[in-house]
Amino acid sequence: MRKVIIAPDSFKGTLSAMEVCAVMRAAVQAQDSTIETISIPIADGGEGTVDALLLATGGERMPVSVRGPRGMLLDAAYGWLPGRRAVVETAMAAGLPLMGTQLDVMNASTFGVGEMIGHAIAHGAQQVYVGLGGSATNDGGCGTAAALGVRFINRDGQSFIPVGRTLREIACIDMRESRVAQAGITIQAMCDVTNPLCGPHGAAAVYGPQKGATPDMVTALDEGLAHLADIIKRDVGIDVRALPGGGAAGGMGAGTVALLGGTLCSGIQTVLEVTGFHRSVTDAALVLTGEGRMDEQSAFGKVISGILQAAREHGVPVIAVCGGVQGNVDALYAQGLTAAFSINRLPMPFEEAKLHSRENLFETVRNVIRTFFH
Repeated sequence: MRKVIIAPDSFKGTLSAMEVCAVMRAAVQAQDSTIETISIPIADGGEGTVDALLLATGGERMPVSVRGPRGMLLDAAYGWLPGRRAVVETAMAAGLPLMGTQLDVMNASTFGVGEMIGHAIAHGAQQVYVGLGGSATNDGGCGTAAALGVRFINRDGQSFIPVGRTLREIACIDMRESRVAQAGITIQAMCDVTNPLCGPHGAAAVYGPQKGATPDMVTALDEGLAHLADIIKRDVGIDVRALPGGGAAGGMGAGTVALLGGTLCSGIQTVLEVTGFHRSVTDAALVLTGEGRMDEQSAFGKVISGILQAAREHGVPVIAVCGGVQGNVDALYAQGLTAAFSINRLPMPFEEAKLHSRENLFETVRNVIRTFFH
């Protein structure tokens, strides 16, 4: 059977994963209309995860008004999937773009993420996937937990909602009114990083600067996360200080495990499972994937790496068509990649090249199909 699975990530700053799918499918059909195509836009827990899972499962988008990272109300949405499952993107309520040009990692909150989860619980969700990519926060997931009934008490005995600046003020944590625990739901946090909560490789040190943290702020934030880890160990009985992935989304990885009773899982592997990629690829002749820029990091828990692992189990070749291929990508070939192609046919700056992304992607995929099915 001549069947092609089209499963790309987005081309950041240019085309969404769904748009890439549409262009690739049109190119395949233009070259040979007898080829069956199945489009599965892929994300790894960051931007586009909700859309990818909705398209693959036939779910629906659930609009909801929640508090953004600055505390102002904003219109957001999460995905409602068959089987009483929901998918929430942290970035929709606490994402870096929501801060505009005025970054404020010391005071940004994930409270709105908890409001989205709470909305899903109220509608009967039994399982919630939470994508941890793209946050503007460093609150250890305390805002999310507070929105779901977890109480944080300061030294004066008062409840408050911790942010990065005030993590060190937590004196104790009261989990008795947790809506997650009361509802008995399962929460899976999707992340593709292994950074611990604190320390030189932790959330503040590695990701704080890109969220606007100065060196002094990084020190304060890291101390706050370390303090949070100590209080969690004492009051909740879970040691999250060195948890791989605990530093994702400003420490929300650790917060999901300790404060929401959740688990951390590979974003790409979860998306591949929920979208049914493993079933679709069994009788495919080829998988077409891609991303904006392929480089050495693409081999480590990213979209293409996950697709290679799944396709390799069934002996299906994978060709990546990308905006650009940079550096040594031998690790991807070692993982089973058949070939990689850049869509840019002429040397030009990115600001100019992105204007021609659709046509260049279309022509490159046509050439791939022409060669592969010759």
